Amino acid sequence: MKDALTRTLVRLLIVPVASVLAVLMAGAPGAQAATDLSVVARELRESPVYVDPGARDILAPSDAQALADKIEDADKPVFVAVLPAGYPTQDLFRNLRTETGVTGLYGIRLGDAFDARADSSVLSRDGVRNLVTAVQGAGDAKAQLNDFVDDALRNTGGSAPSSWSEGSGGNAPVGGLITVGAVLAAGGVGAYTLVRRNRRRHEEEQRAALEKLRVVVDEDITAFGEELDRLDFHPSESGADDAMRADYEHALDAYEQSKSYMAQARKPEDVRAVTQAVEDGRFSLARLAARREGRPLPERRPPCFFDPRHGPSVTDATWTPPGGATREVPVCAADRTRLADGLDPAVREVDTDYGRRPYWDAGPAYGPWAGGYFGGGLLPGLLVGTMLGGMMAGPGYATDYGAGYGDFGGYAGGDVSGADFDGGDFGGGDFGGGGGFGGGDFGGGGGDFGGGF
Repeated sequence: MKDALTRTLVRLLIVPVASVLAVLMAGAPGAQAATDLSVVARELRESPVYVDPGARDILAPSDAQALADKIEDADKPVFVAVLPAGYPTQDLFRNLRTETGVTGLYGIRLGDAFDARADSSVLSRDGVRNLVTAVQGAGDAKAQLNDFVDDALRNTGGSAPSSWSEGSGGNAPVGGLITVGAVLAAGGVGAYTLVRRNRRRHEEEQRAALEKLRVVVDEDITAFGEELDRLDFHPSESGADDAMRADYEHALDAYEQSKSYMAQARKPEDVRAVTQAVEDGRFSLARLAARREGRPLPERRPPCFFDPRHGPSVTDATWTPPGGATREVPVCAADRTRLADGLDPAVREVDTDYGRRPYWDAGPAYGPWAGGYFGGGLLPGLLVGTMLGGMMAGPGYATDYGAGYGDFGGYAGGDVSGADFDGGDFGGGDFGGGGGFGGGDFGGGGGDFGGGF
């Protein structure tokens, strides 16, 4: 973000020249021919927003610049291309991704239509579909693309490609640089205001994420308290021994700690300590119950993956989510039975802007929540292919939501991968069916492609 102001000022010098050239080109023979996709890709490697000369009536240069600045300030690998309605559509997303060679989320406004695709490690297919669906009724291109970018910046993992910052300061004319320097000197107050505004926006987003988490964590703490009541243990009851009393005291302490930690939480990362305390307390209750009933003490296991409120897991079970890869997950006895009977597990769903969703597809703030329950090394395998797993793989995630959740592969959105990417992420009937996005199912299939959860 430190180079955002410099980039903006350099563009202000370049845009008038580019506009004159565009006007001259508009009257030249063949000006209406489709821009070669390699040109589009080259421009996207330099800036996150590209508007084709034949689509200037769709999005004005000033609006495109504002959109690009917003993306660059957020340091996210989000790409937007605005193309005329007659642009060739065959394999457009896949070919554009191949030409840019950069991992990220790609949104294309083509005439009046809009769709998007993403590398699954940046955003899951459900995440892309939700973003596209949410902006279908957003009105004109300016409103639609701003809504898309705002939602994308909150949900996309990784960071922006380095070429955006490198391309802004390389070969600018000496006179232009002098002008930039003069404007920078005069605009110190403006730069300070911009930094403050972005910091304030970031803090507001963190507070909003914490408030969503507060609802879910309060449900967890309440459920834990109800378990304590149902156990109905009294330290002085007949048959109680020191080991039982120690387990009970530990569970009570964990219950009080979880409430105290949540009351002190100021950012989503703080929630991790809360769910760690709840998980620890639930295990103490499981030990106490086993002692009272004369059963062998349970081994220390993570809670049920589908809903930690189910308590400690009893085994690992093979589970294949719709459209995703098979994995081993820790399950409670009830979910083990459901899976064995061919039924769906009882999944923990939470409120999102798109309705009730499983917690692993509900947004980045649930990383600390899940991390407190499942620890470091276990989490990546459980969340592989999910929206949350993709977000936590980005290097920028730790800044906002904390680190230490395990090895998510060191993935960074915006990496240069060339043509080495999962073509399924950018396929799925792309612009097929008579020119409609997603095989004719425009709006409904946005991002409905392979490589997701």
